[in-house]
Amino acid sequence: MIVRMWEARAESYGLADLITWVCDTALPEFEHDPRHLSSEVYSSTDHRVVVISKWRSDPRPLPDPPAMLVARPPHAWDFTQVDR
Repeated sequence: MIVRMWEARAESYGLADLITWVCDTALPEFEHDPRHLSSEVYSSTDHRVVVISKWRSDPRPLPDPPAMLVARPPHAWDFTQVDR
């Protein structure tokens, strides 16, 4: 399994709109993909939105959010579980 963490910082006025975009536009684009297992969305008090998505293999990237909603381009990292 691959876990992708996607993080974007919203403009100070745009946190609610960025969350809405993630939940209503971005996530539905790949939730039907058979490789996709699940996704969770988080927000922070400093206007960040994080999506944690779990994939069987080859995670699909989230589309780019509308530029007016983000203070900088989003970042994404892929992780695999460590056996210990």
